Amino acid sequence: MKDLRLSEIWIYPIKSLGGIRLSSAKVMEKGLQYDRRFMLVDNEGKFMTQRVYPAMALFKLSMHDSTLTVQYQQQTLTLPVIPEIHTPDTTVQIWDNTVQAHEVHPSYSQWFSERLGLSCRLMFFPEKNERPVDPQYKVNDEHVSFADAYPFLIIGQSSLDDLNSRLKEPVPMNRFRPNLVFTGGEPYEEDTWRNFSVGQNEFVGVKPCARCVLTTVNQDTAIKGAEPLKTLASYRNRNNKIYFGQNLVAINHFPIQVGDSINVLSTVANHMIAIP
Repeated sequence: MKDLRLSEIWIYPIKSLGGIRLSSAKVMEKGLQYDRRFMLVDNEGKFMTQRVYPAMALFKLSMHDSTLTVQYQQQTLTLPVIPEIHTPDTTVQIWDNTVQAHEVHPSYSQWFSERLGLSCRLMFFPEKNERPVDPQYKVNDEHVSFADAYPFLIIGQSSLDDLNSRLKEPVPMNRFRPNLVFTGGEPYEEDTWRNFSVGQNEFVGVKPCARCVLTTVNQDTAIKGAEPLKTLASYRNRNNKIYFGQNLVAINHFPIQVGDSINVLSTVANHMIAIP
């Protein structure tokens, strides 16, 4: 019997900026606690990501108690991980969704604007605000934060190892921005997971994750290349989309920690065709 174990936990408090690796985390409906509750938007209120602004990769984050620190080169910005709300609801756009959020404070927006060289605002998404998961894939009317579409993303370490065996230069897991990484499985077996548990917490795999050019941005240099998307397209392409990882929703909301055992309760067919 396979020994499947949770090996990494990641959150990305500000969408598309650097991630924070944790040893444990609280599972919430919208995603792991503090994951993607902040987001930068442009003057039209549209979300900003590394797809268009690769320099966003150069903002590195850390968290201490109730404080979030953003570092850009030798400069730092500190803000509360749950800010007080002093601004009215503002409509912002993320993909095809429009949701209500709050500008944290104009001074924070100015700090990011100056370093990115363009006008933007830092927005916060309170837990009470609504953003339903795509009805086609919901299980219990779940909602999501500022993540692209689903509250959680899991990737097997074996899947990355297999991809790297096909690349001239291996890439780290941070290209794919997972929340959960596990060891002990076969490459891409997460494609087949439907109901499974991590420690005490049960999740449902709802949709394989379609990947984009963000995976080609080096998270240390912000330089874009062709890989790993080019190689993934050669064997992980279905209906003109390239898949890597599995999107999830949570059935319950218990804490999880690195080392937790993973128990797969039910599976679905894997329609991906892998090249040997």
